[in-house]
Amino acid sequence: MISKELLDILACPECKGDLELKGNSGLLCKKCSLIYPIKDGIPVMLKEEAIFYRQEEGKR
Repeated sequence: MISKELLDILACPECKGDLELKGNSGLLCKKCSLIYPIKDGIPVMLKEEAIFYRQEEGKR
């Protein structure tokens, strides 16, 4: 689990936007719609590892 303190200081490497925890799957940047995965409890903050998030998926 990502602590609130860590989440408060992390920013999207692409646009520097705020990140939001999306379950255990990753950290979502609402500004550029990228999800950065969390592997073994560690956020992978590499643009190459990010996945584009489509809003329709989040409404299921």
